[in-house]
Parts: sequence; structure tokens; C-alpha cells
Amino acid sequence: MRIWNTHADDVNTMMMKVADNLDFPTGIAHDPEGNVYVSESGLSFSGPPSGGRILRITSDGNSQCLLDGLRAPVNGVVFHQGALFISEGGFPGRITRLSLTDGKATTVLDDLPGFGNYHTNMAVIGPEGKLYFSQGSMTNSGIIGLDSNDLGWLQRVQHNCDIPAFDLVLAGVNAESPDPASGNGHKVYTGAFSPFGKATRPGDRIAGRVPCTSAVMRCNLDGSELEVFAWGLRNAYGLRFTPDGRLLATDQGADDRGSRPIHNCPDFLFEVRSGAWYGWPDFMGGVPVTDARFGSGDLRFLLANHDDLPTPERPLVEFEQNACATKFDFVPQQTGPCGGHLLVALFGDERPLTARPGPRVGRCLIRVNPSDWSMHPVPTPPLHRPIDVIFPPGESSAYVLDFGEFEITPEKKVQAQPRSGSLWKFFPDFMEA
Repeated sequence: MRIWNTHADDVNTMMMKVADNLDFPTGIAHDPEGNVYVSESGLSFSGPPSGGRILRITSDGNSQCLLDGLRAPVNGVVFHQGALFISEGGFPGRITRLSLTDGKATTVLDDLPGFGNYHTNMAVIGPEGKLYFSQGSMTNSGIIGLDSNDLGWLQRVQHNCDIPAFDLVLAGVNAESPDPASGNGHKVYTGAFSPFGKATRPGDRIAGRVPCTSAVMRCNLDGSELEVFAWGLRNAYGLRFTPDGRLLATDQGADDRGSRPIHNCPDFLFEVRSGAWYGWPDFMGGVPVTDARFGSGDLRFLLANHDDLPTPERPLVEFEQNACATKFDFVPQQTGPCGGHLLVALFGDERPLTARPGPRVGRCLIRVNPSDWSMHPVPTPPLHRPIDVIFPPGESSAYVLDFGEFEITPEKKVQAQPRSGSLWKFFPDFMEA
């Protein structure tokens, strides 16, 4: 164990590496017996994906594979009543239940939206015993564009379009772009919520559906009674219920890329309320995309029926631009004056793929004080890409999961090192609020 001392925030912390050689891991779960489980995404940036895996991490840091061949990317795992619920983001998306008693895997939900920019994300169990999970958007900001070619996990322009939860009336905004399939620079026009190369007209209507994208949905533990809980969250990668039963989510803001680039958009922390709209694709953090802060002022609304939709929700927190807020947990109340605060993993920027060139952002942990939603640095040893944080029940220490070495080159190519992920134990000795 190494002790890391720093004057930042007057915090002394200790961190101990529990396991390494993990292959692009994404989620942590913990059972009452003290067993730790990790989901590996199944992403391979140097060849065909081999499929996601669920590992049990033993006390000596070794791993035992409990389930493999899962649809990549696996984006999370949660323990509940003797089983693990696994979020598989492949095409199509799926949620699987793995019994820890007999090792049997059963499908809870299948045919969830997939093959797009984002995927079926992590699940959590609500106070009433229902399964909540988030579903990312298929596009950056509503229109399929050539930027999908650059995404290391997609690399296809011809992918599925977004599916709304509410009935929409389109404004008829279309983006012009070359058709890469033509080979001769032929131009096509693509509209919102439409396949690549399909234009829309003002007044076109799209009916809301379930399942949909850009949403938080919920169902019974057996997958029955699937419904939309809230819509308009672009990519709510992290979900967690507060001790008093409110659902919070980190939502990754739109990128500066594609046919409808959104400049200077931060990530957000929202309280997720039933029936609410969080603004995507026309509002970011409650601010219209037509606001000058998001670009040159030439962005237009994709939707023509805002008055028919709920008022866009405002965030609790705006994270630093390009920080890529992922998962989080609440510091236990017994952990000194910072009890009840949020410990948030910031995966970090993916410049120049998702934003203009600039300094590195994120790749660290931060603490959020819910009394005023202020943010404070948390000292740690250098981490590649922190992606998940969990405080096991009854413990004052946390597990922190590092995705591993993953960077974007100036040529917008992925440079990643397999088996560079790791699991850490984080001991907050005393944190000054």
C-alpha cells in the first residue's frame, strides 16, 4: 500500500492496487459476502472484439471468469438478491441476469437499441425493486454524420438512427454531406431521427416508442412492464439512487463533431424525474443549442413542437468541458465531514475526436458537495481512465476502476493498450469538507 499525501483540499488518501491486467473494464459490483465483480467491455481496438466478460476478483488479486462472450461493449454490472444484472451494449442491446448460486445466465431484456454512437448503459435497482437503466443516443446531436466513421467502437456511417420517447414534429433541418458509399463525392441530405441519406420536411412526425434512445427506462426484474422513465438524456452513463430514493445521473454533453457540432458543451449531473425531458437534442443542460456559447449561432432546432414537451430540466452540476463524467457513488456518512458527498470518476477528454485540440481534461476523481453542488479535487496516484467508483455497503473505503490506456491520436485513431486496466482500493483517511 502506498500513502499519497497532498495539500489539495487538505486531503490525505491511501490507494492500494487490488488487481491489474484487466481488459478495458467498465463496472464494479459487490455482494454482501465481500466478493468483488468486474465487467470487461469486450472492446478490442487492435482486432475483432472477443466479447465482454464478468470476472470475480479474488482476495489475492487474481480473477475468475464467470461469464464470457457477452455483447460488446459491456457497460456495467450490478448485484441484487444473489445475482448480477449485466448491461450489454452490443447490437442489439441486452440486459442479462447471472445467478451466483447456479451460474445460470438468463435474458432480462433483449432487442434494445444499438449499433450507434452510444449503447445500453449501466443498470441500478430502484427503491421499489424495479430495474432502471440508461440508453444512449445513436448520434452526437440528432443527425447521423460522417463523424461516425471516426469512432473507434463504430466506424460506420450507415448505422441506426435515434428513437424518441415522445411524439415529435420535425422542423425539417437537413445536413448535407458526401456519401462515402458513392465513391464519387455524391452529396446526400440527412434529417433528424432518420437514416443516413434520408431528408426530412417541416412538419414530419415521428411517433414515440418503447424502447427508445437517449433515455432512462425501467422494468420489473424479469423484464416485464418496460417503460420510459425520462427522456432527453444524451448519454447517461452513470446512475445512482440517493439514500432518500432520488435518482441521479451523469450525462455526457454533446461533442464538437459531425453534421451538427455542439461547441463548448459540458457534462452534467441531473436529478432524473419521472416523465421529465432533459432537452436533447435541442437543449443542453436546459440551454438552447441556438445560444452563442454552443457555436457560431447557426445551429437550428430539430424539433418544432417544444411547446408539447415538458420544460427542459436544468442540471445540478456542470462538469468541466470534455471531462467525460462516468460513474459515481456516495461517500458513507460515517466517513467524516464528507459523508454524503459524491465521488465521481472523470474518464477524460477524447480530443481531437470529440472536441478541438487542447489540454488534457479529466482522468481523475472529483468530490461533489451536495449542499451547494461545488466540486473539489481528490488526490490520487496517476490514473489512466477512471470509469467507476463504488463504496460497498457498511465500508468507508471505495473501489475505483481504471479503464486503462486509451488515447486518441492527432489523426483521430484509437491508441489503446490491452490489459492495462486496474482495480484500486481507495481509503479516504480524512477529507475536509
